[in-house]
Amino acid sequence: MSDFTLGILGSGQLGRMIVQAAADYGISCHVFAPDANNSPAGEICNKLTEAEYSDQNALNHFYNVVDAVTCEFENVPISALEMAPESVLKSPGIKALATAQERLIEKETAKLLGIPTSPYWKIGSISDLSDALDALDGSAILKTAKLGYDGKGQIRTKSGDSPEQLWHGINTDFAILESFVNFKKEISFLIARNTKGQTIIFPPTLNHHKNGILIHSTSPAILPQSVIDAGCDYVESMANHLEVVGLLAMELFLTEENTLVFNEIAPRPHNSYHWTIEGCKTSQFHQLVRSVSGLPFGEVETSKKWHMKNIFGQSVSELQSGYSNAKSYVHDYGKEDPKIDRKMGHITWVE
Repeated sequence: MSDFTLGILGSGQLGRMIVQAAADYGISCHVFAPDANNSPAGEICNKLTEAEYSDQNALNHFYNVVDAVTCEFENVPISALEMAPESVLKSPGIKALATAQERLIEKETAKLLGIPTSPYWKIGSISDLSDALDALDGSAILKTAKLGYDGKGQIRTKSGDSPEQLWHGINTDFAILESFVNFKKEISFLIARNTKGQTIIFPPTLNHHKNGILIHSTSPAILPQSVIDAGCDYVESMANHLEVVGLLAMELFLTEENTLVFNEIAPRPHNSYHWTIEGCKTSQFHQLVRSVSGLPFGEVETSKKWHMKNIFGQSVSELQSGYSNAKSYVHDYGKEDPKIDRKMGHITWVE
């Protein structure tokens, strides 16, 4: 498809892996981001534009040269995607992007669709937080309603804690208090959906976090069939409701009673599915490219047990040592500044 150009809003490692997948299909990629130069995606894409997401002139030029656009992360300003003309396919879509950007809307959408959620409260003031803590039975997580990721913008709390201290600590004017779920596992499901409404779901993945950051994923997760069926139903109903074009990941908590409770969604490639690059005939990145370019879906089944480990700034030497293990697949994101907890790459392997 040498005559097709995919635009990418965002220039991080997810964009980099989208560019790599698109190249396999002869598709050119044009990256647009405020930090496009010398970025993980910018250094390997066909073309790039370095400009603010609010730069209308730059966006107009960008949209004039691409056939479709996808968002590399869910906090791309909605206005930037709204600027795209009707002739440019928008991924994941305005509705999906808006929903993923606000935790309260996420929760209310899940509730509307019959996806179980933990009790939650909308918090806009110290008074709201005080009332919610009075109603809370046990522990909870106070989260910023917008812009939180990788454990950022979250405070663990419990009944009786000071609402004043918590409110000043979260440092926002709009938050959500979510009752803590006593879960035994966190599972993610990933679906691809195209412009025709056709869908395909990847095998479920089991996730292990530390301080709110994904450390290690394994797939396919060994789960009762009823749990797999429920997770697939939930992610498909959400994708259809949001009219997603591209990918939608859904994180769910698995309780001791083998029921699923909604955590959050991400309408983009997901960290927990990086194992699909080697583990599936069609990776999540290839499936995204197929979804937005009109190509048919590829197969996603896997017959082996796959592992994915994130490599952070404090352990970046593991990328180099990974090359000495013949069973490892090393992915270096090309980042120059190895800060603590910054994702520098990942390693996958198979059992």
